[in-house]
Amino acid sequence: MSFSGWLTLGLTLLVLLTLIRTKIAPHVVMLAALTILSVSGILTTSEALAGFSNSGLITVAAMFVVAAGIHHSGGIDILVNKLLGSPKNLRAALLRIFIPVVPLSAFLNNTPVVATMIPAIMAWSKKNDLAPSRLLIPLSYTAILGGTITLIGTSTNLVVNGQYQSITGNPGFGLFDITLIGLPIAILGMVFIYFISPFLLPNKRESKPFSDLREFTLEVCISNNGPLVGKSIAEAGLRNLKRIYLVEIERDNTTLSAVSSDEILYGNDRLVFAGQTEAITDLLKINGIEAPLNQDKSSLDEKKSGRTLVEVVVSPHCEALGSAIRDSKFRNRYGAVVLAVARNGERLKSNLGGIKIQAGDTLLLEARPAFISRQKYNKDFLLVNVLDHEQPNHEKANLSWGILVCAVLSAAFGITSMLNAALVGAGLMLAMGCLSVKQAEKSLDLTVILTIAASFSLGLALQKTGVASFIADNIVNISAGNALLLLILTYVTVSILTEVITNNAAAVLILPIIIEITDKAALNAEPYIFAIMMAASASFATPLGYQTNLMVLGPGNYKFNDFLKIGLPMNLFIGTATVSILYLFWPLTLA
Repeated sequence: MSFSGWLTLGLTLLVLLTLIRTKIAPHVVMLAALTILSVSGILTTSEALAGFSNSGLITVAAMFVVAAGIHHSGGIDILVNKLLGSPKNLRAALLRIFIPVVPLSAFLNNTPVVATMIPAIMAWSKKNDLAPSRLLIPLSYTAILGGTITLIGTSTNLVVNGQYQSITGNPGFGLFDITLIGLPIAILGMVFIYFISPFLLPNKRESKPFSDLREFTLEVCISNNGPLVGKSIAEAGLRNLKRIYLVEIERDNTTLSAVSSDEILYGNDRLVFAGQTEAITDLLKINGIEAPLNQDKSSLDEKKSGRTLVEVVVSPHCEALGSAIRDSKFRNRYGAVVLAVARNGERLKSNLGGIKIQAGDTLLLEARPAFISRQKYNKDFLLVNVLDHEQPNHEKANLSWGILVCAVLSAAFGITSMLNAALVGAGLMLAMGCLSVKQAEKSLDLTVILTIAASFSLGLALQKTGVASFIADNIVNISAGNALLLLILTYVTVSILTEVITNNAAAVLILPIIIEITDKAALNAEPYIFAIMMAASASFATPLGYQTNLMVLGPGNYKFNDFLKIGLPMNLFIGTATVSILYLFWPLTLA
């Protein structure tokens, strides 16, 4: 192996060690590796930057926009409320993830499945008081396992099948040929996640200032002729909310206390809730709930796009001091709507409109962005928290799901590539008003995109300098013709390479070697090819090995070690199960 090969190998080990032992962000480490490879001449400039034009990267970026369109149109709420529901604990939540993700990943590319599910899982975890870090790695792993069930579940299976056809001239494998190994492995993998992951996954909750320190009084209205009219409290999903509870209903000057779950909602009902900030923001996203109607009218009565939630403390100089909220002309005076009030960290018993504003009160306001900038120049309020909240445009929810389904089906049936389907889908989301250009820009997770793009350069260097082939040849040669040992080493080799280069590259490197060895040794090539497919997909130990792992890295606030802690045991378990099933149910030698 040449000097450039040894340098690349050393750099790869250094990158892995840095990611494991330090808190340096993965995208910074990978960009540093890219710089070294380019400056040293191991890669040309175009080779070093090739990852930024890779179709897989652009597909991921486009799918972030598509997923954001579903999120901002309220489509995520449909998924969360109707499919995921309200699990009682973490393991129940894992089961609810398994049910939709596995079949979707088996027949669709798992990249758009994970891209779509990430915002849904984030919203769902907050709603059910679960840390996203306990659910996003299982989401990625479940999508990976689901992709192994059919030939079209992951691009790796298609790449291996295509290369096998071109090398051997054989017709290749059918859609469900790999199901005989993929389905039991997917089931075993989910059993592992269900029982073991709660002990190994980090519990990282968001720590936003003031979000859990106060209990607010919140008053909302049921939209007249909205989707909640005629539903019971339980059917509307308002009974078992986390960190917020329904205190009473005001209807036709009558107050209903100790409201039953069977109580039917009517248009213009005023619902009084008590709860904490983050729970309130989730409540306000429900289709059919709106701000109180009796506050004086203003331009805020228009559609809610562009609004934000802000938390302020009333100063002693506020002009509205001593006035009841309903009499203070708050909307016209400040361009904001009072949604909730807390005083001394506690909720107030009286209805929202009758509360008299006092210095030191904490108000939750829905306001235009200009409100925030104006507070720099006046003394009415002290701005303490801007909540990341925008009201979904629920009218576009079904349309956004239709765009996603059409994009995925057009790629699944070969009408167009996944890249083109994702790009067209993202364009339609913008053109049809499912999200704004600003929202699309915010949806692009730059750290994930940089990490994916830069990681391609390291994988290319390992291939170009011969390091990957050197490792593959030497490990496979250790088998010395023993069929079972060769099967084990085939799986181990592909699994190791997949963790440091792309899964497709690892499979493509090993397949020609395995076909040659099995042909000369009169071995049955099928179980070895299935071992390559499974090992290339079953990448759990690092975020670099599989695209979906990289996609959940940022949203889950994970460190490299978080993947190692659960991924290494998962790799060993799935590897042992795969080799065992192949050994027991497939003949390794030709009769």
